Amino acid sequence: MRVTEITEVSKSRMRISTDEGLTFVLYRGELRRFRIRQGEEIEEEALRAVMEEILPKRAKLRAMNLLKNRDYTVRQLGDKLREGGYPEEIIGEALDYVQGFRYTDDLRYAENFIRCHIQDRSRRRIESDLLGRGIDRDTLESAWAGFEAEGGCQDEQAMIQALLAKKGFDRGTAQPKERQRMYGYLMRKGFDCEQVRKALLSEDW
Repeated sequence: MRVTEITEVSKSRMRISTDEGLTFVLYRGELRRFRIRQGEEIEEEALRAVMEEILPKRAKLRAMNLLKNRDYTVRQLGDKLREGGYPEEIIGEALDYVQGFRYTDDLRYAENFIRCHIQDRSRRRIESDLLGRGIDRDTLESAWAGFEAEGGCQDEQAMIQALLAKKGFDRGTAQPKERQRMYGYLMRKGFDCEQVRKALLSEDW
């Protein structure tokens, strides 16, 4: 395997690209240690050490350090490792490692997210946010089921009314243009259209 390019990531870290499509990041001292130079072949023993010892250990430690500060979904954690320049096979190994200790748990993440935002986000907005973080639909449905089994519920109408009051909206005196503006605002928040209409429209409007 031949090194095609070495580029600077930071003052101490360099990205190595090879003719076989493999890219990874090492410290400058490690380049010297393993005699990795642009345009030259990587010695087999050096490549083995990098791919089987240095990078797996470093990726696992990075994943663990990230999880110390906050929860991540599996996809989010994988994306953070990609940002660090780790190859996919190393990322997979690190994710398997932390999942083996249940440090990452998408169902737990989704359940905690629902509990945290049930009072300030609509169900549709919560689902959109979780799907965007890599939670799959089955896990999402299981999280809602678990939340509801614990007695959790959401009163969207009360949430809408609170937002309308904050905006100074008066259903009895509001003009059509103001109703349309608030309708768009609430729909962008992800609330159910029937709940929005119920909150905005007078009986004869």
